[in-house]
Amino acid sequence: MNLLENLKQTYRQGNAVTRLIYLNIALYLLLQIFMIVMKLFTLQGDFIFRFLALPSNFGTLLYKPWTLVTYMFLHRDFFHILFNMFALYWFGKLFLIFFTEKQLSGLYFFGGLTAGFVYIVAYNIFPLFSQLAEVSILMGASGSIMAIIVATAFQAPNMEMRFILIGTVKLKYIAIAAVLTSFFGITSSNAGGQLAHLGGALYGYFFVVSLRRGKDHTKTFNRLMDKLSNLFRNRKLKVKRTATSGRKMSDAEYNMTKARNMAEIDRILDKIKTSGYGSLTSEEKRKLFEQGK
Repeated sequence: MNLLENLKQTYRQGNAVTRLIYLNIALYLLLQIFMIVMKLFTLQGDFIFRFLALPSNFGTLLYKPWTLVTYMFLHRDFFHILFNMFALYWFGKLFLIFFTEKQLSGLYFFGGLTAGFVYIVAYNIFPLFSQLAEVSILMGASGSIMAIIVATAFQAPNMEMRFILIGTVKLKYIAIAAVLTSFFGITSSNAGGQLAHLGGALYGYFFVVSLRRGKDHTKTFNRLMDKLSNLFRNRKLKVKRTATSGRKMSDAEYNMTKARNMAEIDRILDKIKTSGYGSLTSEEKRKLFEQGK
């Protein structure tokens, strides 16, 4: 199995944290390759970031509505994506202790939307940003990640994380420090990013409070994702229909199919014994699950 197949398999079998990290890294690498190619031909490739980043100008946003989503996966600098992905990995794993993978994906999405909304509104309301509103853009996953940090800390405030040189720190203090740092940074050179952090933090808090009241707002996003997934899955199944799918199998065909299925299950069980469950492909896991039912 080559490297690309390994990456595909890891993506399919990974949890929501793994998939989100893969999507962020994949976009970063594609854009870096694009920039290198453009430079080789002495062309400017910076336009691609303005095409995908979230503008603060309402008029520009009307012509680039996709940027409300693409910006939260967009990173330009190596250390920007490095720190964001480390934070997503650490706090995403903690988040999944208390919540589901679908809730993590929904929180990442809605946290990012709220972060972008706060950024746009602030840049069009406060006079400090009036001269920047025409040219300012926002990119990065930190708004979505801040939503995950605050939601996790609000759910388990006394859970501790261990840091090198510092020792153990409770999640509530990490979240408070992150929010205060962003608040005191809203007049800095990275004002847009700090405002987005505060927007993400606001939605993280809103998510947990609403969930405790019996309302999971991430279900809207997940219903949409499920419909899209089922749409593609149904198309795939239609292609695989056979000529015999419309008639009843004979006893001989039934016995042959059953024997073939049992032989396949025996092969999968032998593979688990020798290489462990983690060595199974997604198709093998599906067959084993269906047989278990």
